[in-house]
Amino acid sequence: MANANMLWSSAKILGFPSPIASNVRWASSSNANSVCNGKQYLVLSDEELMKQCEMGTFKASGPGGQHRNKRESAVRLKHIPTGIIAQAVEDRSQHKNRSSALARLRALLALKVRNPVDLEDYSPPPELLQILPLKSTVRPPECGPQIGPNNSKFLPGMQALLDLISTLDGSVSDTAKLLGLTTGALSRLILSDDALRMAVNDIRMSKGLKPLK
Repeated sequence: MANANMLWSSAKILGFPSPIASNVRWASSSNANSVCNGKQYLVLSDEELMKQCEMGTFKASGPGGQHRNKRESAVRLKHIPTGIIAQAVEDRSQHKNRSSALARLRALLALKVRNPVDLEDYSPPPELLQILPLKSTVRPPECGPQIGPNNSKFLPGMQALLDLISTLDGSVSDTAKLLGLTTGALSRLILSDDALRMAVNDIRMSKGLKPLK
């Protein structure tokens, strides 16, 4: 499983590459209007998540030579409930590109879809506790080893962390207090993954705060 940073970079959040073909072919699902909250998106099976997407195929530009451009093997997925788009162009196999695009879509859903957090008597959810450093005072021993970005279970925990930071208006210090960590320890967790760092900084800058470095 690729880590969140790789998925963020591969999806090219800051500007998707344009296909050579001007007519992207879309396939819509009859169940595309299914509604979930942000947390539920991440636990859907590939088949269930695909039912919420429109899939477009196109001829990819870039490296790969003439064989790459002969078939519409590149895949772009549009998640109907959120409007988030993920794509994969690097393989000649449309099936493999579809799988890669789905993985990138999951990462984007974790990074970009926020869920409300009730701060009254707040208790971190299990998925968040699993990605916290062992030094956290609210992390029970039964959580086991800390989960890192290379683990597929990191995405739900990352989403929960971003939800909390967003609810606290980007304050890392206030978030750290609720998670039983020092500000420095939480900052190191955030800075350990580029995708997480970028998402936190987006939240902070939207609130007029300086980005973490």
